[in-house]
Amino acid sequence: MAITKRPHALMLAFPTQGHIKPMIQFAKILCARGFHITFVNTENMHDKMLKSGSIQSMGGISFESIPDGLPPQHGRTSHQIDELCKSLTNSCSPHFEKVIDKLNNSADVPPLSCIVYNGVMSWAQKSAKRLGIPGVSFWTASTCGFNIYFSIPLLVEKGYIPLKDKSYLTNGYLEEEISCIPGMPTLRMKDVPSFLYDATNYMLEFLETQCQLALSADFMVFNTFDELEGPIIETLRPRIPAYSIGPLLLSAAEETDGLSASILTEETSCVKWLDSQDPHSVIYVCFGTMAVISERELVEFAWGLEASMQPFLWAIRADLVSGTSAVLPVELMEKVKGRGFFVSWAPQIEVLSHPSVGGFLTHNGWNSTLESICAGVPMICWPFYAEQQLNRTYVSQIWKIGISMNDYVTRGEVEEMVRKLMKGKEGEEMRRRSAELRDSSIKAVKKGGSSYNNLEKILEVMEGRNEL
Repeated sequence: MAITKRPHALMLAFPTQGHIKPMIQFAKILCARGFHITFVNTENMHDKMLKSGSIQSMGGISFESIPDGLPPQHGRTSHQIDELCKSLTNSCSPHFEKVIDKLNNSADVPPLSCIVYNGVMSWAQKSAKRLGIPGVSFWTASTCGFNIYFSIPLLVEKGYIPLKDKSYLTNGYLEEEISCIPGMPTLRMKDVPSFLYDATNYMLEFLETQCQLALSADFMVFNTFDELEGPIIETLRPRIPAYSIGPLLLSAAEETDGLSASILTEETSCVKWLDSQDPHSVIYVCFGTMAVISERELVEFAWGLEASMQPFLWAIRADLVSGTSAVLPVELMEKVKGRGFFVSWAPQIEVLSHPSVGGFLTHNGWNSTLESICAGVPMICWPFYAEQQLNRTYVSQIWKIGISMNDYVTRGEVEEMVRKLMKGKEGEEMRRRSAELRDSSIKAVKKGGSSYNNLEKILEVMEGRNEL
């Protein structure tokens, strides 16, 4: 039967920058393919995106918002991620159902064709089942990260987690090797997200439940490509119809303009400064939207960058430092004048793609990691929480496109790492491998590439033209 109306995708995002960004990229691709898109944010996140101006620039996407169940004064920081996850799980479903009823009773939009939901908001699958339409679980973090969480029952059965007591954090146990996770190389306990260590941590139970519920999705999509994480996808596929469709930022760039989904206002003045720098000379520094560091760490990073004598661009959020403003010593600011450029937030994709940028000091959130790969820029890894530690291991040991810093940061190590990445032979080799992976990422999204073919296959299902 011919499709007489546009397909309509209802998209539900987890309310953090790192999850919304790839969801918006996917939405842009679907728009370009003829879909009507309704994008659902929490009210708190919707307000932030309105203030940053990013929503106003997204033609073709309709936005709805639902309450997250937390009071307005709640910080919703990475330290409170468990409270946010609990509240979303316990309170959002009825509000989401109201949005669905509103849309399906509206003569102004096509009936819903599918629901694309963030993988940790699996309660949305019940709505898809009720409507008899495909429910698509979109895991917006790394596939290796999903596989760790999906393997929680196995890690518990083998006795790796939870830790027996706090002494295991310091007695060398975190160097214990794990070789039982399907599709993955031998890892160390320190590569496992730390909130899986404690049996009383809500996130251990939450992530185990959410990842097992992925089995009820019609299919899963991952913002990755086979040449990067193919072995994990192949391991998952016998249990879950799993498809790599990334890097979405490259596919979206081919289809659309205006990719920013930032909850912070981007300062584009840094691009002009980058224009004045030598090729591959600048180290870019950014720790994402949620990381909070100490004042000591801020100062150590700053003096290390100063001592490296390398030009640097540093995005320092106003709330980056815990409990105080992110203020650098006057003496340091004098020493780096002209060589260091500071912004509160940068247009990261544009920055990483700039020919002057030769390295990225990053927290290894998946978006940042993938954007660095797509730009062919090697990394210095300083992860903060969640699966960022695992991303670091893949970057530095599996893909060999970056180097890993110690958790306890010192200015001497920062200086050493920057020099090694930007000037040393090891850095040259990482830059070569980064370029190879960049080329593979571009090939994956081009016509005939692995991600392109997967996307074509799932679009037929989402449009109602075919079944998997």
